[in-house]
Amino acid sequence: MNNFSQVLREFYQREPERVIVTLQHPNQPDYGITYRELVECANDYAMAYAQAGIQPGEVIILILQHGKDLVYSYWGAVLLGAIPSIMPFLTEKLSPERYRADLSALFKYTRPTAVVTYPEFEAEVHALMTASSSTVREVFVAGRIPRQEHLDFDHLPGLQRQATDIVLLQHSSGTTGLQKGVALSHRAVFNQLDAYSAAIRLTQDDVIVSWLPLYHDMGLIACFLMPILRGVHVVQMSPFDWVRAPWRLLRAVSDYRGTLTWLPNFAYNFCAQKIRDRDIEGVDLSSWRAIINCSEPVRFESHQMFYERFQAYGLRFEALQTCYAMAENVFAVTQNDLNQPPYVEKIDRQAFHEKHLAHLALDTRPALYMMSSGQVLPNAAVRIVDAHGRDLPERHIGEIALKSNCMLTEYYNRPDVTRKAFLPDGWYLTGDYGYLAQNELFVIGRKKDMIIVGGRNIYPQDIESLACEIPGVHPGRTVAFGIFDPLQGTEEVALVAEVDINDQAEQEQIADAIRKHIAKNSAIAIRYLRLVGPKWVLKTSSGKVARSANKEKFLREFGEEFGIQDTQLS
Repeated sequence: MNNFSQVLREFYQREPERVIVTLQHPNQPDYGITYRELVECANDYAMAYAQAGIQPGEVIILILQHGKDLVYSYWGAVLLGAIPSIMPFLTEKLSPERYRADLSALFKYTRPTAVVTYPEFEAEVHALMTASSSTVREVFVAGRIPRQEHLDFDHLPGLQRQATDIVLLQHSSGTTGLQKGVALSHRAVFNQLDAYSAAIRLTQDDVIVSWLPLYHDMGLIACFLMPILRGVHVVQMSPFDWVRAPWRLLRAVSDYRGTLTWLPNFAYNFCAQKIRDRDIEGVDLSSWRAIINCSEPVRFESHQMFYERFQAYGLRFEALQTCYAMAENVFAVTQNDLNQPPYVEKIDRQAFHEKHLAHLALDTRPALYMMSSGQVLPNAAVRIVDAHGRDLPERHIGEIALKSNCMLTEYYNRPDVTRKAFLPDGWYLTGDYGYLAQNELFVIGRKKDMIIVGGRNIYPQDIESLACEIPGVHPGRTVAFGIFDPLQGTEEVALVAEVDINDQAEQEQIADAIRKHIAKNSAIAIRYLRLVGPKWVLKTSSGKVARSANKEKFLREFGEEFGIQDTQLS
């Protein structure tokens, strides 16, 4: 079978009553969706799209909360042969003005012809269409899609799509702004699912349990497309419900005998610290055969914390696994062998920081624990390259370059950005630093000073620009960077801002204004904020902020003040 719709038709005809998705909502009975309901309700959306003149190959943006309509509208776009793209919806943590500006920028490049949203957001979409030269021709509202009496596969254009046609867009979201749209073909997704399913030994006896948002590749591919296209039951809850009550994940694993879950690194620490015994009384986690750490650099300490907290509930240490993935490769690049725990090694701290080498540490030398993200999947190849694209030897730290049979077709409507992402010989530059050793890939972090907070990509320049909007802060004289918090298992954001004011009370007012402004406009909080005098911030010879040098200066001068131990990775 060459496309998604053909697979869906096969399951509909062969196993129509098979429950494939179970949706969980607090204080409501769990809702199971069979292949029959999925296809027939997706057909309702497909017909509504078609009647509005939406054509195969056009982009449909989905701005919906966790629930049935997100499932149906997505697969309705697939059945029509359109290109669905799920976007985050507006929450109380986001500034409506900032969010509207982000959507406007997204529409400029993606040029969608339709938006599907919930009733409370309908006015926002119409306002955006009026205020800009939007290409959106129709806004569909969940709950107002007419039911269809008949399902005729012969009249669904999605079944005629070619393997090389684009089937979906993935948009990664930073603190502000919606980033490049990753365009993926049917063939690329199938190649990924074939390789990754084999790596994790996926069968239809598996049960995936997830709280991950579907606008992130880990949630979309591993916990939505893969189970539905492979006939594997998936239990889904809202990320907002999970963060308010993380015990729900463990309870769902126990109730449904869940076998597979994907988590960003911070979630291991979060669960270990926030879940109370009284909330998981009687929970049995022995069915979990793999909890796969993905989306952030993986931390051995986080696995230890999670295991020690939940081993009494049947959790096996071998179930704690690792993976390296990215939207541009559909999802997984590597996967640890599920037969054994991830490989962990101690490397020399000084050689790591000063020489960018991952030498094994002697017993007497200060060391860092590094945990492997696993071995490269058979359909992919990885190189470590220097700034000139030349191969580096084993244990030399450089940029991870990738080639596979499931790479993106393009950054949608961005040929300029697409060209810059590849080396002349066709290798994709990931923007991540890492090293290879004993056929294992170790991921260090982002190349361009990216900060990763709880699985969310934070662009430091966004934080810096927001801080400069506060009166009293020197424009262009701010610097933001990430500092890893071993207790939380994720990075926290640090910000240094230059001011002329020496009065303590006035400085506190400025600091308070900075915190509130950034929290309102970026949905993240500043953990470490330090106001400094003029000329503190270091810049390069070309005038750019030297974030790595500023981080080192911050740790040296203020680390003790904030209680930060000098164990940060550069």
